[in-house]
Amino acid sequence: MSTGAALRFLPCGSDGLLVEVAGLEESLALHAALRTDPLPGTTELVPAARTVLVRFRPELTGAAELAARIRERPLTAAATGPGDLVEVPVHYDGPDLEEVARLCGTTPAEVVRRHTGATWTVAFTGFAPGFAYLAGDDPVLDVPRRSSPRTAIPAGAVGLAGRFSGVYPRASPGGWQLLGRTTLAVWDVARPEPALLRPGTRVRFVEAPAGEPAPGPPAAPGIAGTPVPEPFLEVLAAGTQTLVEDLGRPGRSAQGLSRSGAVDRGALRRANRLVGNPPGAPALEVAGGGLRVRTHGRSVLALTGAPAPLRISTRTGTLEVPAQRPFALDDGEELHVGTPARGVRSVLAVRGGLAVTAVLGSGSTDLLSGTGPDPVRAGDRLPVGAAPGGAVVPWTAPDPEPPAAGDVVGLDVVLGPRDDWFSPATVQRFCDQEWVVTPRSNRVGLRLDAEPLERAVTGELPSEGTVPGAVQVPPDGRPVVFAADHPVTGGYPVIACVAAHHLDLLAQVPPGARVRFRPVTPEGEPA
Repeated sequence: MSTGAALRFLPCGSDGLLVEVAGLEESLALHAALRTDPLPGTTELVPAARTVLVRFRPELTGAAELAARIRERPLTAAATGPGDLVEVPVHYDGPDLEEVARLCGTTPAEVVRRHTGATWTVAFTGFAPGFAYLAGDDPVLDVPRRSSPRTAIPAGAVGLAGRFSGVYPRASPGGWQLLGRTTLAVWDVARPEPALLRPGTRVRFVEAPAGEPAPGPPAAPGIAGTPVPEPFLEVLAAGTQTLVEDLGRPGRSAQGLSRSGAVDRGALRRANRLVGNPPGAPALEVAGGGLRVRTHGRSVLALTGAPAPLRISTRTGTLEVPAQRPFALDDGEELHVGTPARGVRSVLAVRGGLAVTAVLGSGSTDLLSGTGPDPVRAGDRLPVGAAPGGAVVPWTAPDPEPPAAGDVVGLDVVLGPRDDWFSPATVQRFCDQEWVVTPRSNRVGLRLDAEPLERAVTGELPSEGTVPGAVQVPPDGRPVVFAADHPVTGGYPVIACVAAHHLDLLAQVPPGARVRFRPVTPEGEPA
């Protein structure tokens, strides 16, 4: 491990470079080298089984410059002594235990014996906060992922995929083979170090005694009825889905935590500017309308993004107010956010921002990881911060018109990093055909449907870092386009990534619309 000659550099969207190396040892060595002596312009590193994802600021550096400098780095083994030992008690009653035994050519009892007898070490983290990829030393326990991922796996599930084992920190989608479950909390933001399993930690699985209670998701206290000083917004109806969002938690992907934050980041910035807030002040992201709030104290608000009708109920009657303009509410007045005819998500900002408690540096709700405030519900009292010094400034440029159901939306994509897992004809069909956005789409990703894509490479892809806008193709051939709350690593090939300048547009594509992908260079020029 002394030369960069074996490195392979693959594009990963507008601001990412996936560096492929020979194996896990080289990946950890490269990550250690880049973490110890960071390259100018880089913002984030995500190590994985045989890759390191390097995120960067395009205005400061470029993929070619980074590749040249990374090639100069010697790949010397990362200095990792034996880490702490953590024992994980497991009930071995998972739904895939019999299938794992069949794949391993043995019995379920032998699978349990080998799983508890192997030495496991945290190689890297990812997929979800606190999700550790545990490398083992028993080659028999090398099994493929499920051919179709589950949409929901319970917190505490213990699984296998490839040469790795792992514990799901909370309920989430996933494609690992499930052996059992544990009550041990591997991720807890109340701890000084939320992740129990960190790179280098050694893990020993032990069979839990019968009768131990099954794990369940941690209780999260709501804020309904909580006394708060004025001004505050009292939620009378939360609508389809209303969340508190800001600009998210950048720089935590290596811990398994995506940036999250507002899906339409431009709409958040515009709404905050309209009411005189800093660009990233926490606001309400309203999906599908239906939000109704009452003000306690005087407030100035503005709505951007999906253009929803706004109606104010006063003591003397009702009046309509336009979106994309600041408006004032007196104490006790109510605002109703209707259903937008186009787009998906509206952003409602209030002067002073929402004074929510920051978790890991952000007030955003991350639905995949469960980090941040609970989703807004009726009865919540949302405190408003002190008014900033900035002026309330009308926005002169109109918001871009979002798409509606039935529209065909062109999305620019940078092909790769794994377009070579598909034939040239399949890549062309990926770009040529129209993909329908299904109702199963959410803040984690848009699920698409059309003629499925067949892979030219059918083997297992070791998990590797992903970015917002990554178009991942699971075994059923129907792509999923990652959104704000996406998993930070994934084990299905990414055929392309939505270009940075179209991520806000992606956020507003509703179910029933169709998308068509147009290849561009990382700089945004036609490919």
